[in-house]
Amino acid sequence: MADSTDSKIILITGASSGIGAATARRLAADGHHVVLGARRVDRLAALVDELRAAGGAADHHELDVTSRDSMLSFVKAAHDRHGRVDVLINNAGVMALSTLDALRVHEWEQMVEVNLLGTLYGIAAALPLMRARGTGHIINIGSTAAYRVDATAAVYCATKYAVRALTEGLRQESRDVRVTLVSPGYTHSELTEHGGSPEVRAAAHAAAQELGMPASAVADAIAYAIAQPDSVDVNDITMRSTVQG
Repeated sequence: MADSTDSKIILITGASSGIGAATARRLAADGHHVVLGARRVDRLAALVDELRAAGGAADHHELDVTSRDSMLSFVKAAHDRHGRVDVLINNAGVMALSTLDALRVHEWEQMVEVNLLGTLYGIAAALPLMRARGTGHIINIGSTAAYRVDATAAVYCATKYAVRALTEGLRQESRDVRVTLVSPGYTHSELTEHGGSPEVRAAAHAAAQELGMPASAVADAIAYAIAQPDSVDVNDITMRSTVQG
């Protein structure tokens, strides 16, 4: 457990499952107060109850990352309640895989809105508060898809390349706010269970089950970056399971 003086107010988007939920468990166990955001508030409420029962500190707020107003409300509610926002983890993401000629344009738009605009909206909401305090930490969840492009993943990769670029830009602009990009490979989560062409989704899900690492491994990496002293900025963590190669 962290000392009370080390305890941070940490906001996590997309916290109802996968990496977000695993990160909430890890950081609450470390003694931080986690504020969980997602659309599925029933899952958030159950997770908050679980964390509190284990002795952790947590609360939740409904969040749609594709809405700037919703993101502003999420961050403002946490700031009003706790007096500060120490860390924002932009974790919410979707991956709808298909070839471009399938013309699943609505899913292209959804990936841009969630993966890219959702991250930008989080930065826009939290960065002014952090700059005003002269301290803070923004962690964006990228992907190994930000380093290579695969057939059927062109749009998803494009959004993650963009997240990687804006994270690096924010890092270069920042001296008082730490900025970290965490880029996982295949991970056990719900990411491969929704959207995209059915046959492509099935193949991606099978690969994630066979080659993926537990979401808790990504949570551990996030916890490592947060635990560093304010003078140390862990810029980029890229990680895969050993069997992914």
